[in-house]
Amino acid sequence: MTEATGPAQDRLILGSAPDSWGVWFPDDERQVPWDRFLDELAATGYEWLELGPYGYLPTDPDRLADEVGRRGLKVSGGTAFGNLHDPRAREDTVAVVRAVAGLTAAVGARHLVLIPPMFRDEKTGAYTEPPHLDARQWAELTATADELGRMLLGDYGVRLCLHPHADTHVLTQPEIERFLDATDSDLVSLCLDTGHVAYGGGDAVDLIHRYAERVGYVHIKQMDPAVLRRVHAEGLSFGEAVELGVCVEPPAGEPAPAAVIEALREVDARLFVIVEQDLYPCEPDVPAPIAERTRRYLNSCGLGARRQRRP
Repeated sequence: MTEATGPAQDRLILGSAPDSWGVWFPDDERQVPWDRFLDELAATGYEWLELGPYGYLPTDPDRLADEVGRRGLKVSGGTAFGNLHDPRAREDTVAVVRAVAGLTAAVGARHLVLIPPMFRDEKTGAYTEPPHLDARQWAELTATADELGRMLLGDYGVRLCLHPHADTHVLTQPEIERFLDATDSDLVSLCLDTGHVAYGGGDAVDLIHRYAERVGYVHIKQMDPAVLRRVHAEGLSFGEAVELGVCVEPPAGEPAPAAVIEALREVDARLFVIVEQDLYPCEPDVPAPIAERTRRYLNSCGLGARRQRRP
């Protein structure tokens, strides 16, 4: 975790991500081109961005640095998807994580957000593996997280931030707490995604208060409680939930962004707070107005109201 300096409003650094433009995949005909995303991100008043799925933005470090820099943007972190609970997937996971970490470090960022594999297909909703891990798989997951965290810090100076996510094995608050209690705080942090915590029935503010030292990065988003009730009642997948509009722009939805921001002010560290409103798939003209309204609302809550400095 980055040491805290300055007043609370300067310790919380606002950014956004391709996810808020409906981007879930490196390449998909239903997504906006990457250059349009960068143009609109800058035009809507953001300065920081997360890289999103590896391969969506340019992966050549010099080109990425040029494309980001000439728009006045900076990179907060990289994003990787990796299986930690199955030893047969370890070689592929390490290769992906190394590629993302190398690019992340090359453009000056120091966080790698790792999302576990979803056990339901993102497009069809079909189950690809059981929804719960056994004790052996849990032990594998936490041990591998520590190993990756050590590798990332030692080889790249990048910190691993595990992202609880809908339709993955780390989602509910008991699962998040089990993960944090079993991993090394020196090696692994939590990417606290407020929307996914709510999706799993948890309390993001409570997690901030009780695990403040483990919160290393934040995704701020809100879920529509009415849609959530339908999702759980009908056993819908996350992809289906997103198409129903489960992710909503603030101040609608749960948890209340203002309450999250107030709790984060008490964390004695500088944190990136990255806007994510899952919109896949959406029409190309939909994301930018939402992104600008979201930035203005979060500014009104005291988040990112002034020009930010790199931690």
